[in-house]
Amino acid sequence: MTSARQRDAPVRRISVPVDGRVPTGSTNAYLVGDDSALLVDPPARTDDLDVAVGDATVDHIAVTHAHPDHVGGIESYAAETGATVWCRRGREDRFTRAAGIRPDRTFVEGSELPVGDGVSVIDVPGHAPDHVAFETASGTLCGDIAVAEGSVAVAAPEGDVRAYLVALRRLYARNPSQLYPGHGPAIADTRATCERLLRHRLDREQRVLDAVRSGAASVDAVLDAAYDADLTGVRDLARATVVAHLDKLDVENSVVFDRTAETVEAR
Repeated sequence: MTSARQRDAPVRRISVPVDGRVPTGSTNAYLVGDDSALLVDPPARTDDLDVAVGDATVDHIAVTHAHPDHVGGIESYAAETGATVWCRRGREDRFTRAAGIRPDRTFVEGSELPVGDGVSVIDVPGHAPDHVAFETASGTLCGDIAVAEGSVAVAAPEGDVRAYLVALRRLYARNPSQLYPGHGPAIADTRATCERLLRHRLDREQRVLDAVRSGAASVDAVLDAAYDADLTGVRDLARATVVAHLDKLDVENSVVFDRTAETVEAR
């Protein structure tokens, strides 16, 4: 679902290698449009991204969310292009800490950035509290809400499973022609992908709940019971995911979770 006024501005993906544990080992930067173009999620400067930026007239820079692997190139490209730097209203301090530069302007749910005939903003928190998506006539830039393969991290303290499930359902309902994710290739089967990610997250939640009901009384005990895979190198991330699920189950009165003591019991 996109605005009827949105022109079919081209969306170009430039994959940028990044350090750290991210899917595919790289983060996608995107350029939307040619004239008065929007640069989204530049993680760092690279030759390929320099060429793409040089071939367009970049007047706007924004991010889907202010995680380190999405913001590293903002300050440099803003200085080079003179572009207006945008962020989610109410998240200016978070953006500044991450990007090293204050935003020039802010947007909210429903704002349209002046690119082509408009790029619309929708709130999709869950993976990160400031997460947004950008709707264009060519598809939706969804950041780290969806991936073509595997799953998305929804990890405490920033991850919010309840919000993430809502974000996936919003994308499903809006049914964009394509999803342009923060990592990996574009997604054409948008609804099937949203359904797959919803099932994965709900299946993980059921495993966590079953572990608690079977007597697991601490975060680590739940972790060991809920995951049957080798967690070498990712145990900390899996543990943070369990905490995020326990937070949700506690809010919904399915468990009693003491986050300070890291103890849990079934209701």
